[in-house]
Amino acid sequence: MPDRTQLLTDLKAATMTETAAPYGMIEDAAIAIDDGTIVWIGSAAEIPEQYQLFENRTMGGRLVTPGLIDCHTHIVHGGDRAVEFEMRLNGASYEEVARAGGGIVSTVTATRNASESELLAEALRRVDVLISEGVTTLEIKSGYGLDVGTELRMLRVARAIPNHRPVRVVTSFLGAHATPAEYKDRDDAYIDEVCIPALRAAHAEGLVDAVDGFCEGIAFQPDQIARVFDVAKELGLPVKLHAEQLSNLGGAKLAARYGALSADHIEYLDEDGAKALAEAGTVAVILPGAFYTLRETQAPPIDLLRKHGVPMALATDINPGSSPLNSILLTLNMGCTLFRMTPEEALRGVTVNAARALGLSDQGTLAAGQKADLTVWDVKHPAELAYRIGFNPLHTRIFGDLT
Repeated sequence: MPDRTQLLTDLKAATMTETAAPYGMIEDAAIAIDDGTIVWIGSAAEIPEQYQLFENRTMGGRLVTPGLIDCHTHIVHGGDRAVEFEMRLNGASYEEVARAGGGIVSTVTATRNASESELLAEALRRVDVLISEGVTTLEIKSGYGLDVGTELRMLRVARAIPNHRPVRVVTSFLGAHATPAEYKDRDDAYIDEVCIPALRAAHAEGLVDAVDGFCEGIAFQPDQIARVFDVAKELGLPVKLHAEQLSNLGGAKLAARYGALSADHIEYLDEDGAKALAEAGTVAVILPGAFYTLRETQAPPIDLLRKHGVPMALATDINPGSSPLNSILLTLNMGCTLFRMTPEEALRGVTVNAARALGLSDQGTLAAGQKADLTVWDVKHPAELAYRIGFNPLHTRIFGDLT
């Protein structure tokens, strides 16, 4: 194991802190790490004496950024929907796909039929790809069980991942994702009889960091989500929301009313919704993978978010249906090319703003007191991380005190 103290030198640091320099850049930087925490960062010419005795590790002039954070994933699930994807491309309608057993029903069935070990093995394959692209923290949602037992199983698997891989995991309970077939046309009964009891059981087991919901015409109405959020508030859990993806039901305003950590998708967000997010300090999580896969035409209102100072995060939304996207680096590029985000906005979206979307105050920037979760890149400028397609310039990750 490396020494518990390290002094990283010969590097450029994109700190992502709020400074006058783009990316919070320090051109000739050094970083002192003690027991998995950054204790000092600054110009290499100004290293304090007490850190000069730390074990020195040269970074060879490379760029160092905070470890990347994927703040919205559905990475634990059974099965896939590749056949459904092929059916749609061959002209099948969504109704025809559903009649053939496709759609979320197929994923729910596959997830319910999978054991914890099977779900874990499949999830680890996806996690390994994210780690290989510099991810050090990811959020994982439930929501493909839609019964108490399977929702808990998904969350247990998510909690187990850090026992097998050097990555941090934050869990979100997403029981209000869809209504299962056995509760067809009985959405309220599902919320009361399954979703809320599952939430209480998951919280009692210590499996939940936040509570999510899907507020949409094909999912749940604002008043139904509010009932779930009331229970989350009672349990002392923060909330987040899939909002305004396909229509505007006022989900963003609902999220803001509950002080949500984030409102995600938000393609149909209006100005009142943007103002509400800004006033609540709620992060807008942009998910280009779903926009791309579903071939949507309504892009999220990036200029409106800028106008009102709403912080923007970016995430893969990796899931088997609407966003089978397993690349955080491609997500950066999509945020720029599809939505005209700047490369700096995109990188902030998977570092400091992604941390904020998960309620993490000790990650997302390179600063004293932050976790020493770092990514070291073979690039000359941070814009290269969003610029290239299908290219991985990661040199190494430093995860706490592990490389």
